[in-house]
Amino acid sequence: MMNNRAAGNRALFGAIFGLSVLMGFIAFGLLTRLYLMPVLAATDAFTALTALVAIHAYRFIGLTFLLPGVVAPEGLPPGFARPAAYGDLVAAILAVIAALMLHAHLPGALAVTWVFNFWGMADLLNAMVQGPRRLASKGPGQLGASFFIPTVIVPALLVTHVLIFWQLLRAMH
Repeated sequence: MMNNRAAGNRALFGAIFGLSVLMGFIAFGLLTRLYLMPVLAATDAFTALTALVAIHAYRFIGLTFLLPGVVAPEGLPPGFARPAAYGDLVAAILAVIAALMLHAHLPGALAVTWVFNFWGMADLLNAMVQGPRRLASKGPGQLGASFFIPTVIVPALLVTHVLIFWQLLRAMH
């Protein structure tokens, strides 16, 4: 049973976490609207796609969900940590392959980019659904130093997934 102070701390942490995620979307949305959209609109689709997809090569950072001490000392629940970490790793590998193929204008580059983008977006959306469900017992404080992933990195990645879909549709025409 949780005492009032622990319940209050958990509620405060949850509110700060939620506000941080919201601000992550607002900040990256602002950056996207003011700077990325005009540049992407003036750039050919293959060049734009290469840049947007290459950003996702950093998704290996999700492997930190598997490291006790980086996250809570006891680690994260495996039902959340493993799919999130390995899903991000697969997305990173697909992003590297797609970016290299796009840059070289290889046949099949757009198909690989579609696969990457569906996988990557589904992985992030799954983590956004599973995270609150699997971390509910102790709250988002279990994320430890990985707190920045869902609050800063995930909003930016989701926005870039939408931009990638836009560029893929543009490349088809």
